[in-house]
Amino acid sequence: MYHSKLNLIDTEIGIKIIKACFEENLAYKLNLLRVSAPLFLIANTGLNDNLSGNELPVSFHSSSMDLEIIQSLAKWKRMALYRYEIEKGAGIYTDMNAIRPCETLDNLHSLYVDQWDWEKNIDLEERTLDTLKTHVELIYKSIKETEKGLYEEYPCLKCKLPEKITFITTEELEEMFPSYSPSEREKEICKIYGAVFLIGIGGDLPSGNKHDSRSPDYDDWQLNGDIIFYHEALDCALEISSMGIRVDAETLREQLKKADKEERMSLDFHKMVLNEVLPYSIGGGIGESRLCMYLLEKVHVGEVQVSAWSEEIIKECAKKRIFLL
Repeated sequence: MYHSKLNLIDTEIGIKIIKACFEENLAYKLNLLRVSAPLFLIANTGLNDNLSGNELPVSFHSSSMDLEIIQSLAKWKRMALYRYEIEKGAGIYTDMNAIRPCETLDNLHSLYVDQWDWEKNIDLEERTLDTLKTHVELIYKSIKETEKGLYEEYPCLKCKLPEKITFITTEELEEMFPSYSPSEREKEICKIYGAVFLIGIGGDLPSGNKHDSRSPDYDDWQLNGDIIFYHEALDCALEISSMGIRVDAETLREQLKKADKEERMSLDFHKMVLNEVLPYSIGGGIGESRLCMYLLEKVHVGEVQVSAWSEEIIKECAKKRIFLL
């Protein structure tokens, strides 16, 4: 039977420690300035994130404007780099709060999403795999230092993360586990290494299948990936971050064509990419509740964030001694 190592008050203190420590480390290591984030955006500008391309945002009308609750800030951040005139080698980060109404609710998924969203201005020559890996390692070091600080406050919690994160491509992973589904592959590789960065999500694999879908207009599918940890209590892969080097004009055209979304080229954001107005950048989102859930050894995201749950889920959690905030 599951039993949380921390009571309610200590859980809330632990959440505060994680968020304060990680945010400070992330900003320092990546040279990021904290900025304010929108809760909603004007519809039909191309700024709201389409995620995998199938999710529909919450929308409403106000003051002669059609508005959408954000799903993530993947494209808004790149526009912010341009508008705030952030210099090369520097970037921004923000607390993103979003609603994703299409999520299927379970231990890992909520209607409410909170994450640190960050974006950094880079040179054209830095659009490389080495640049991607360097930033992954800096983020991982920030998580490791946060884990250490949390352990000093609550030694009942374990330091679970390996010293280094392992890099592997989706093609290599498919070759290792050809008969497995993508989620099964992620679980198996995370059980082996504990912490993995999976490179190359969105494009077709040699088998003709995709590892996972990604919207074609923010990440370069060859230069992106996910930070994934093994969650021992749930025996599953836990995605902590999705990130990547952003599309340039050429990559945007190619990926929109492959995704049959070429009509997006008429949107304001996409025109700015195609006309090379926006800076080259790298960025991503790091799940706040996901990271808290992992480090605090919780088995349900509702133990570290307040959301809405069905009566069925609430009753099931109560049976398993899972206290939802």
